[in-house]
Amino acid sequence: MQCVVLAGGLGTRMRPWTETVPKILLPVAGRPFVDHQLRLLAARGVTEVVLCIGYRGGMVRDVVGDGAAWGLTVRYVDEGPDLRGTAGALRLALDAGCLAPDFLVTYGDSYLPVAHRPVLRALRAGAAGGDAPEPVDAVMVVHRNRDAWDTSNARYRAGRVELYDKGADAATRARERLEHIDYGLAALRRDVVAREVPPGEVADLADLYHRLSVAGRLRGHEVARRFHEIGSPGGLADLEKLLLRREQRARHVGHLRRAQRAGRAGRAGRASRADRSGWSSQERPRVAGPPRTVQ
Repeated sequence: MQCVVLAGGLGTRMRPWTETVPKILLPVAGRPFVDHQLRLLAARGVTEVVLCIGYRGGMVRDVVGDGAAWGLTVRYVDEGPDLRGTAGALRLALDAGCLAPDFLVTYGDSYLPVAHRPVLRALRAGAAGGDAPEPVDAVMVVHRNRDAWDTSNARYRAGRVELYDKGADAATRARERLEHIDYGLAALRRDVVAREVPPGEVADLADLYHRLSVAGRLRGHEVARRFHEIGSPGGLADLEKLLLRREQRARHVGHLRRAQRAGRAGRAGRASRADRSGWSSQERPRVAGPPRTVQ
């Protein structure tokens, strides 16, 4: 299962921290964010990652390498100084021969603790016909946000994203009942990128998703769990708290398990000594001391 990670941007909202380091390498809970993200992707069944890099991309290569540390195969598509936008980066990956026939795509600042495989399965079912009235070109993961974590930008109903409008103002969001938000994870087909994104041009995924939604070719996959991101100082702080709590719980569970193993080993040792003596602990006779002398 392939996942494209779009990590070439300048990270302007996270300045001054991103003036010297790309956003995907910002420290979170003591490690570069990319370490947390790749661990999560590997745990969700991803085997191959295409990292679309640009701004300070050499630093990303130095940290991630070939991905073997996470049990992944990592390939790179480097935009260089001329950034192509999120959809333009996908076209560059296509032209470099890096895209699988269908693939997942996420962002280099997104931490998304949901199952990834069902998203790709939904795309394949839609592309094969399934129960969709129109062929499905993409599947967008959505969350009923109601402007809670960020501005809602999608109208989702009955398994379909009927309208995606990232730039909608408050009046449009109310009129169009945009209560869901793009979760930061989607599944796409390679031929859709070839058809919809011109080579060599700057292009944004938000525009592609909008066109697909209006054409009735964008399916939705709704999840209940909130998303996490490091694209804002508040988002990074929230994610760091989450990860530190998880680490504390893991350490606590580790201590309990070690104590349980030590207890079992102690009981097994006592049983073994009793077996060698030929007596059980219940049957073992008490050895009397010397008789007391009465004066």
